[in-house]
Order: sequence, then structure tokens, then C-alpha cells
Amino acid sequence: MTRLSVNINKIATIRNARGGNIPDVLKVAKDCEQFGAQGITVHPRPDERHITREDVYGLKSVVKEEFNIEGNPNREFMELVLDIKPTQVTLVPDGPDVLTSNAGWDTITNKEFLKEVVGEFKAAGIRVSIFIDANNQFIENAAETGADRIELYTEDYAKNFKSNPEKAIEPFVAGAELANKVGLGINAGHDLNLENLNYFAKRIPNLLEVSIGHALISDSLYFGLQSTIQLYLKQLILDEAIS
Repeated sequence: MTRLSVNINKIATIRNARGGNIPDVLKVAKDCEQFGAQGITVHPRPDERHITREDVYGLKSVVKEEFNIEGNPNREFMELVLDIKPTQVTLVPDGPDVLTSNAGWDTITNKEFLKEVVGEFKAAGIRVSIFIDANNQFIENAAETGADRIELYTEDYAKNFKSNPEKAIEPFVAGAELANKVGLGINAGHDLNLENLNYFAKRIPNLLEVSIGHALISDSLYFGLQSTIQLYLKQLILDEAIS
């Protein structure tokens, strides 16, 4: 079964909007795991507009399942990750001014840089995933960086799912097949939700993990966090009866 990692950035966004410690990011992380999530994801950004460095250090002792830290591998980020030593680091080419991740790596242009970064993290015993578009050339070059996994950037899939799900999934299936062939594990994330997740998970061969934050936290406003996590876990059961 594909693992569900809950991105708790939006919990920190709500807390920061008011100040104080409500909601409590560390408690929410513990609750997510208690409710069935198999991982916790955070994406600290330089301006700390949601997850802060203090949060990341606090989560180190709280998260019992897999801990995934995403971010742009500048020196400050790398030093944070190397100090925390999470289960996984996901490299995302975010500029400091982006609202949310909006592109995967060009692993051709950035191959030598990524090799150095990947090598440093792997030497510390941290699994490395590269955030990437469903582009076969980029996937092939991602394998040459020494990364363990890729995270398929799924915005295009989500955007086109309602109008033509078969066409929307095609490049992701092809990319996943290639990733399996060249020895890369497959994660996925961005705009996956209760409508499109099951279709995606059923068709991507050897999908190891999905990281979901915005949609899951938004759904929890209606259904409650525990019920929402269970709903997402059910979508990862590869059963044709689930639409």
C-alpha cells in the first residue's frame, strides 16, 4: 500500500495568522500519526511564513513514522536537514518568493549541483527524493544524480483530471515506468485530493508515497482530521470499487 505523508504546513499557517500556539503543530503531527498517517512532511521556507526552524527541531522528537523535510537546498536548509537527519529530504527548486512549489527540477542543467547535494545527504544516511515533472529526460538524469527517489509533481495531472483522466495520467504512467526501470523509487504530490487520488494510485506502478497537505487540511475543516486521514487512506487502497 502507498504510504500517506501529511504535509502540516497549513496547520502552521493558521497558527501564525494569530500568533501563539493554537493550533499546536507538534500535537497535530502526533495526532496525524495516531489517526493512521504513515509520515509527516514539512516544507520550511526562509521567511518562516508557516513552518519555522523551531517547529522542525520540535518535530524531530515527536514524529515516530517517516519524517520528510522538503525545500530548496541552499546552505541554510542543508545544515538544518543534516542536523535533524529526517527519514527523507525532498529537494524542491523553490525560489524565496514563490507562494507554493510550482515546478520540478531541470535535472539536466542542474545535474552536477544535485549530485553534490544528494551525495552529502546520503553520506549522512538520509534518503533523498527529487521533486520533478513527469519528463522522461529529467527522470533519466535524476537517476544519474544518485537520488533514491523522485517525487512526481502532479499539478498538471490534477488540473486535467476532470476533463480527461486517461490523458491526464499518461505522462505520469510513462514516467513511473521509466523510474522503475532506472531504479528510482516513486513518490508524488501537489494538488492530489479525494477526487483524483485513487485513480492516480491505481495506475502508477510501485507508487511508494504521496505527500498531501492543502487539500487534506481543507477537507478536515468539514470532516475532522481523523476522518479525513481515513478517507485519504481508503483512496490508496487499490480497489476498482473506489471511484
